Amino acid sequence: MTYEHLDTDLVNELLGDGRASLRSLAEELDVSVTTVSNHLSDLEEEDVIQGYTPIVDYDALGYDVTAVMQLKAEGSALPKITESLKDHRQMISVYEVTGNYDVIAIGKFKDTDDMNDQIKQLITDPDINQSNTSIVLNAVSENEQFELNPDEDN
Repeated sequence: MTYEHLDTDLVNELLGDGRASLRSLAEELDVSVTTVSNHLSDLEEEDVIQGYTPIVDYDALGYDVTAVMQLKAEGSALPKITESLKDHRQMISVYEVTGNYDVIAIGKFKDTDDMNDQIKQLITDPDINQSNTSIVLNAVSENEQFELNPDEDN
């Protein structure tokens, strides 16, 4: 095998199985274990691979309600608000966005009462000018990642 797309192929293999052993990766990619180890170390040092995390089924753990919150914030308070949301344990994603709102946050909750209580606490911040919360009815696709294309510039 040529090493031309080895990093891309290695990332794609890990997307399929983040717990794959160095030996199984080396066999799959037709390179030595040392080569896989070296490339993997480089990808980690470059922050291309930032960790190995399980995909959790929150529904199975009783977090049946997913809420998508859109927030308008006082301009200078945006970093404080996003940091507060990021630090909230049940917020799984927080984004600064363009458009009518400044922030979109996605959270997982045990039930609508839990969601309601926690969202009320979050939006009492006087720097939040407006909020809109939607409850997810059906998660069609969640926690998806995509394979890298070796012909695209990464």
